[in-house]
Amino acid sequence: MTNETYTIRSHQRVGAGSYYRISHQSSSTKTPMTFGLFVPSRFASNVGGDAADTKENAPVMFWLSGLTCDDTNFAQKAGPRAFLAAEKEGIAIVMPDTSPRGDPSVPNVDSYDLGIGAGFYVNATQEPYSTHYQMYTYITEELPALLESQFSIGKDGLRSISGHSMGGHGALAISLNDPSGWASVSAFSPICNPTACPWGEKAFKAYLGSVEAGKAQDATVLLAGRSEATGFDDILIDQGKDDEFLTQLQLLPENLVEAAKKCGQNVTLNMRDGFDHSYFFIASFIEDHVAFHGKRLRKKQAEVLALASALSDVSSTAGKPIQCQAMVARGPKQPLVSETITVDPPRAGEVRVKVIANALCHTDIYTLDGHDPEGLFPCILGHEAGCVVESVGPGVLSVKPGDHVIPCYTPMCAQPSCIFCQSPKTNLCPEIRGTQGKGLMPDGSVRFKDKDGKPIYHFMGCSTMCEYTVLAEISCAKISKGLPLEKACLFGCGVATGLGAVWNTCKVEPNSSVAVFGLGAVGLAVIQGAKMAGASRIIAVDINESKFPMAVDLGATDTVDSSKLDKPVQAHIVEMTKWGADYTFDCTGIVSVMRAALECAHRGWGTSCVIGVAASGHEISTRPFQLVTGRTWKGTAFGGFKSRRDVPQLVQRCIDGTLPVDHFITHTFDGVERTNDAIDALHGGSCLRAVVRY
Repeated sequence: MTNETYTIRSHQRVGAGSYYRISHQSSSTKTPMTFGLFVPSRFASNVGGDAADTKENAPVMFWLSGLTCDDTNFAQKAGPRAFLAAEKEGIAIVMPDTSPRGDPSVPNVDSYDLGIGAGFYVNATQEPYSTHYQMYTYITEELPALLESQFSIGKDGLRSISGHSMGGHGALAISLNDPSGWASVSAFSPICNPTACPWGEKAFKAYLGSVEAGKAQDATVLLAGRSEATGFDDILIDQGKDDEFLTQLQLLPENLVEAAKKCGQNVTLNMRDGFDHSYFFIASFIEDHVAFHGKRLRKKQAEVLALASALSDVSSTAGKPIQCQAMVARGPKQPLVSETITVDPPRAGEVRVKVIANALCHTDIYTLDGHDPEGLFPCILGHEAGCVVESVGPGVLSVKPGDHVIPCYTPMCAQPSCIFCQSPKTNLCPEIRGTQGKGLMPDGSVRFKDKDGKPIYHFMGCSTMCEYTVLAEISCAKISKGLPLEKACLFGCGVATGLGAVWNTCKVEPNSSVAVFGLGAVGLAVIQGAKMAGASRIIAVDINESKFPMAVDLGATDTVDSSKLDKPVQAHIVEMTKWGADYTFDCTGIVSVMRAALECAHRGWGTSCVIGVAASGHEISTRPFQLVTGRTWKGTAFGGFKSRRDVPQLVQRCIDGTLPVDHFITHTFDGVERTNDAIDALHGGSCLRAVVRY
């Protein structure tokens, strides 16, 4: 069977299911590519027939094979057991090739561990491989998109990944680079630490130019760079004790386990007596791995179906009050209380949304601790969230039920009469500022009531620590549905603020020098933004040295532990740079640090930007001479982004792969009632963003 996108080369019945070999022209590798696909009987109609959007979404396990293999090895040698297990679990298995092939222009060498059959699942940057050896993109983007669009397989993140040897390396590296993109990960005899073994060193030098460049694709290095566990509840690895490559130090599972222990990641390593590196080993335990993935894919599928059910019939709740769970702040310095509250329907110019994920921000804690002069109690905190529109009030035109939105505490009315929205100099639209600061909706009332019918205040126009909330239309940034909301929520405050401080407020130029004070999520976003802007020197300052590795990974060239200096930190940085940094950023909210940041800005033209919010009543100070000698002191709110215009663009950049944000998510919790646990994590010192999925 042939259509415009793919060709079915063969089809065999396997038990109740079917095994296909399917070819297509790859835009990633610029060659024909062939993959194997097992489809259980439940999803038999997904291949061929009607359009994919009419078919049931099938969960899928990606299998990545090892050195010298193609798309057929796994199917022929372990397929009978794997396919029967997959039929039982109700999941598909896709088996891609290990490299580009089938075109005379594909470069190759006379070696089993490089070239055709040994693509190492990376995107090659070095000639002669860079044109065709783009296997990372093929596995993570092109093949999933093909499966979704043509066969309705793996939609909504219903995919897991496993592999053997080189393929085990690929499975681990791919999943650890994008933990939220996969439901689970496992491996057989994986190359766990490729930058420290001969196979990996050879491949990375050839494909990427250096072993150092391979660290971004090394599972052990990726885990070692984390301060907290990934979102995976477990990583399953099986390793034969009689594996000849284990004794040759090609696999190094002990290095991965040690890195996992340090960041708290669960890894189950089964050392199997008497087994070697062969497919006999894989066939012996593949059913365990298929069951491992099946369990986690079913859990993910249940979450997807629950969300779809909640949103499938908005007419059942539109125009009516909704009872739901919320975490209510009853007073300062008190734990949040899980309560059943009533959320009224949206009024004119308002939007009611279902909150899917909420990221905890220090501003929430700032208010909860009683430092916010506008803090009102009882209230529902939260302002960094990803939501789906449930219903809209009269006059709302920019969003509709089912749309994905990010609530923005800095609104954008976009009216021709608004001098703030029309000015390129600011994003501070004042349209609803008067009521938002009082914990009210624009008409001066509230949409929340507790069980006794008493009102509960809104917070920052958002109040997203609640399963449903009501927003002003002008506070809703409509975004693409292509990014999971548990990632998209990060653009609602801290990450966007840090990036925008660099790009919008200060407009950092290429080859500038930058100093960043405070390495929480905002400070790290400043570093990431400065690196992307082309800054040549980025100095990361904190009193917690454990934060330095991630700062360096994101672009910091220097790190300074200011608690260990025998002089003021501003004097130290001036010495480091001779005249100071071109741009400095305070991300702490501590007024003494704000002063230090200003005073190490470059004499004559340095700019210092205040991002952190200081406690109520605190004032900043410096000697006027610091300003007379050419320094500029400025601040930023939401990074200068005009919310409804710019946030969708940030989300799209993340989807396109040019603005990654996964590294900010260090903790995840399920259920709005886990918000206090997220607060504890944030207080723990190692948390950047704790995302609570409702």
